[in-house]
Formats: sequence, structure tokens, C-alpha cells
Amino acid sequence: MIQFDSIFLVDDDPINNLINKRLLGKIKISDSIKEFIGGEEALEFISTIDKNHSLLIFLDINMPVLNGWDFLNRYQEEFAERNDTILILSSSIDFQDRQKAKEYELVSGFLEKPLTLEKIKFHFGIED
Repeated sequence: MIQFDSIFLVDDDPINNLINKRLLGKIKISDSIKEFIGGEEALEFISTIDKNHSLLIFLDINMPVLNGWDFLNRYQEEFAERNDTILILSSSIDFQDRQKAKEYELVSGFLEKPLTLEKIKFHFGIED
């Protein structure tokens, strides 16, 4: 099974983070799940982590201050040596957002909220 050292939930909605944390805890792909209300604090935390520490980042795109696109641009600039898995997790149903996400090589997928066990299992090929 796929295993990550840590999962980061980057979403300005603390309720979404709480629900997603509980959901992700059920599939046991990481023992560490951290929540970030903003992209800035997530980027700051990433800068303190060893580059070999594997992260799975669920990233909302519609956030105040530093939105998901700005987060991705900063991540590319500051952490080019990292090999993390980043998934967009958004309530956006805009086709242009999906297309824009594909322009970022570091984005491995675009999932619509709400996150479900089925979506996670499908994306990672996890069978029951």
C-alpha cells in the first residue's frame, strides 16, 4: 500500500480539515495528518522538513491571502528538489480550474469536495 510520512490538509475551512482528517485516518496511508488553515503556514512548515520526508498534500484552491495557485507557484520555486504528491481538493466545478491544474506537473490529481473514501481509494488504487 502507498505510504506517506505525513499528510497535509491545506484548506481555510477548519470543518473540512477535521472531517478529512478523520476520513484519511481510516485508510491508514500515514500516521501523521497535519491541518493548515492557510497556504503560507503550510509552506513555512514544509521548509522545516527533510526533503526525503514524503508528503501527501490536499490543497484547496479557493483560499484567502495565498490561494492554491499561489501556493503551487511558491512550492515550485522553493521546493523544486522535493518529490511530494499534491492533490487539488476543491469545491470548484470550473473546467478551467481542472485545466489549469493539469499545467502543474507536480499536481497528481483534482478531486471535488467532499472527499470520500471511494475517491481516495480510486485515486490511489486501494482495494478493500
